[in-house]
Amino acid sequence: MMERLRIDRDAAAAVDEYLEYRRIVGDDDGGRTFTPEEYEEYKRKVLPVRMRNRLYVSCGVPGGMDCKLIGPETPCFCSHRYKQHKTEFEEIPSERPISLPCKVRGCRCASYLYVQLSGSQPVRCRCKHPAQDHSEAPGHLCRKCSTCTGFHSPYTCGCGQPSHAHRTLVETREERQARGRPVGQDVPYAAMGGLTGFSSLADGYLRLDPSGVGALLPAVEGLGGSEAGFQEARAQASDRGSSEECGTDLRMREDRDMAYFERRYQERLKMEKAAKRMSAPKAKVASDRPHRK
Repeated sequence: MMERLRIDRDAAAAVDEYLEYRRIVGDDDGGRTFTPEEYEEYKRKVLPVRMRNRLYVSCGVPGGMDCKLIGPETPCFCSHRYKQHKTEFEEIPSERPISLPCKVRGCRCASYLYVQLSGSQPVRCRCKHPAQDHSEAPGHLCRKCSTCTGFHSPYTCGCGQPSHAHRTLVETREERQARGRPVGQDVPYAAMGGLTGFSSLADGYLRLDPSGVGALLPAVEGLGGSEAGFQEARAQASDRGSSEECGTDLRMREDRDMAYFERRYQERLKMEKAAKRMSAPKAKVASDRPHRK
């Protein structure tokens, strides 16, 4: 018999506060939770720099769509998460590409590198071995065979381009805007990477728009999707009332987004089935009627 866990409002608020703490601080507390005073001092020092120098990370073919927008939990080629790499700088480096080395002790990963997935598993190299069998050091030589000259996957992405044609891009706010991509809203959370809205979690070929923002706020569609529109929609949302009402509205918008994705998925399945029927050879059907003399 399944039992339902019940917690009171104060306990739920405490859980929300801790989750907020973890999203902001990450692993910067070294495993020892900050005191309230230390937490306030951390936010005072870190948050202005974090929001001013945020780096946007994506993976795609140069000149094409952002096939994958990187978030805190997105794994790297080295198997560690994006949030376990150096993601913040007091001064953004002038050299390009910007390197984001892994901070896990003993890892030789020189910079974050997204490896595409086939289902839930990383794609395989042309030597038939998966990414985890290759070195995380530059060159990514295979540990299982001597003929591999470096990880090179023939896997074809949903955008139609091979995996080896994709590049992991680290860019500043200004560089992303120059590419015509949105930068979303300023948020205090650590290692947000390329996430700018709800639809950022979907792969590029599944998103309804090339931006990764989607219907982030209720009035965005009527405001043309511009940055000024996002700010105006944000102001309208803050005027609607209590946080409880906003939370309910957010859940409703997410439900609508998921329903829309489902409709698009079903439409794609129908189109694929129709294309298969059109390409299949017509079967010869024998007539049951007797031949006339």
